[in-house]
Amino acid sequence: MELSDLIAQQIRETGPIPFNEFMECCLYDPWNGYYTTRCNSIGAEGDFYTSATLSPVFGALLAKQLEQMWVQMGCLPFTILEYGAGTGHLCRDIMTCLQTNTRMFAELRYCIIEKSPRMRKLARNLLTDKVEWYDSISEIPAINGCVLSNELIDNFTVHRVVMEKELMEVFVDYQNGFCELLRPAGTTLKAYLSELGIDLPKGFGTEINLQALDWIGEVASALKSGYVITIDYGYSIADMCIPGKEKGTLLCYYKHSVNDSFYEHIGEQDMTSFVNFSALRHWGEKNGLREAGFTDQRYFLTSLGFREQLLNILSGEQDVVLAAQKAAHIGHTLLIEMGSKYKVLIQEKGVAHSPLSGLGICAPG
Repeated sequence: MELSDLIAQQIRETGPIPFNEFMECCLYDPWNGYYTTRCNSIGAEGDFYTSATLSPVFGALLAKQLEQMWVQMGCLPFTILEYGAGTGHLCRDIMTCLQTNTRMFAELRYCIIEKSPRMRKLARNLLTDKVEWYDSISEIPAINGCVLSNELIDNFTVHRVVMEKELMEVFVDYQNGFCELLRPAGTTLKAYLSELGIDLPKGFGTEINLQALDWIGEVASALKSGYVITIDYGYSIADMCIPGKEKGTLLCYYKHSVNDSFYEHIGEQDMTSFVNFSALRHWGEKNGLREAGFTDQRYFLTSLGFREQLLNILSGEQDVVLAAQKAAHIGHTLLIEMGSKYKVLIQEKGVAHSPLSGLGICAPG
């Protein structure tokens, strides 16, 4: 039975479901979900690409930032925990660079939490035995180092809400096809907006990512000392209620095309929403994570020496014209196309506050 039929059957039996439950089925159903069944979703043949799959320069610069963190923590044994490692390209590129630092690499632990069995299989074929695999952060004792995620939180399931006379939540029903209906939002969703001081204008819709709050709480609790680097496309509160955002930010990606047809290609397309970094900063602080800095990806990569690192990586190219074309494409994609849309948030715990190279230029807000 198709996933769409299974969801429709569930709705007929139990009634309309909140949109976040529908999204959970589409992405993570054990037998038919997008991330549990598709093994080629990332890259040129898939539905999207990431900074890490585009070029090794991204991982090399992150390695440079991680190495500085290691130094600032006293050059002690260091753990990197990567959430949502996908195909493993970012881990491979970071490890390749860090192994030149023999002292750090000898006592380095690289742990991965990856929810998708298919992605785990791909990454295992790419990575070395030095990488450790876990299902939950609670399985990893005494993390001293850095918790890293790149394009993770945008794939957490979200509640969709819209302000009418009162705050309403979007539910999914099935009446000869999938359709939406609105019901009064619960106290948890109202409290989320209230705590962030968000007064949603009438007619505006947005997404509320409660999973992100649970995640930042778990990370803060598990991290004994060190840093949290969160990279994703997102916004701050100041950008939330501006013209053009009336319907929220949730989109679908299908074969490198973007759409807002949530009820088509069910189980065959990615569904993502922009990350509310104001919420991560706020709840991170509540859970003991001090903000080290917040910036755009373009500033982060530039501050770490993007152009020099890119030229170094491409220095082996025999064809000078081809190397120049590659450099232009990678630079345009990482610094311009993704540069302002993608944000970098670094939080810290149990370490002395010291300037980090990647935060040399901080974004406003």
